[in-house]
Amino acid sequence: MTTPTRRLGIAQLSLVGTAPPDLVSIAAQAGFDFIGARVRPVTTTERPYDLQPGSPMLKETLERMADTGITVADIEFLLLDGTGLQNGQDQREAWLHMMEAGQALGASSLTVACADPELGRFEDHLAQMTQDGKAYGIMPTLEPIAYQTVRSIPQAVSLAQRAGCRIVVDALHVNRFGGTAAELEAAADLVPLIQLCDGPAAAPASREALILESRSERGVSGEGEFDLHSILAALPAATPVSIETPSDHRVAGMGELAWAKHLKAAADSVVSAAAAEDTAAAEDTSGSKHTALSGSSK
Repeated sequence: MTTPTRRLGIAQLSLVGTAPPDLVSIAAQAGFDFIGARVRPVTTTERPYDLQPGSPMLKETLERMADTGITVADIEFLLLDGTGLQNGQDQREAWLHMMEAGQALGASSLTVACADPELGRFEDHLAQMTQDGKAYGIMPTLEPIAYQTVRSIPQAVSLAQRAGCRIVVDALHVNRFGGTAAELEAAADLVPLIQLCDGPAAAPASREALILESRSERGVSGEGEFDLHSILAALPAATPVSIETPSDHRVAGMGELAWAKHLKAAADSVVSAAAAEDTAAAEDTSGSKHTALSGSSK
């Protein structure tokens, strides 16, 4: 049987300072199939991108998408903390604005994470977001994050199932909270996108260091100690992969296009190796997959 070819994209975080129209062009030159777009800044230091309907940036982004064939798979990012407000804006208002931008871009998912200590309240908000998304063709995808309230695959799956949405699998956080291949396999039907990066097996010692690693300095796929092969093999072979690998110092040294090309070449190598491993695993299903996904399989 022929193994389906995974579609590969580049996440906005890999080039967080690159405006979406330019990210589309860079993605095309590097050989990617799609991008993820940050339609709302996550931190106060990030450059905001106005991709709301009617904006000049949206118009330019859509023109470059039409010229290159690059699509937008996902939009991000909203952290729900239970206060109802974020940066002075009502959070429901925020996600509705995000969904308007996502619909205009042709995106199908919106990434959300949980910082709310009251999970019942978060679940209500997630369910409301899921219901709202139907009018825009946007499905919320809950990302379990190692330093936030929801920080495991089973926890994210349980909440997503009750809310009627899906989850995102990020290789960094799967390794940092000790996710397993068995957990990924059980969640496979809920995962529309895999986010890929690499790093050392040992996690940073503090929450602040975890945040810094996550947002600013991840490793290139295949150049670290994460068992990326097992993560990919645990999920359907056609599940798209988004390369989410920020590295402030390497982007500054290499330039945006060279960095994107480097990420694409590395991802191609890892995905091809994982496909071969998946084929071999299909011939021998007797092995256990309940070990934590840390340490290199290369």
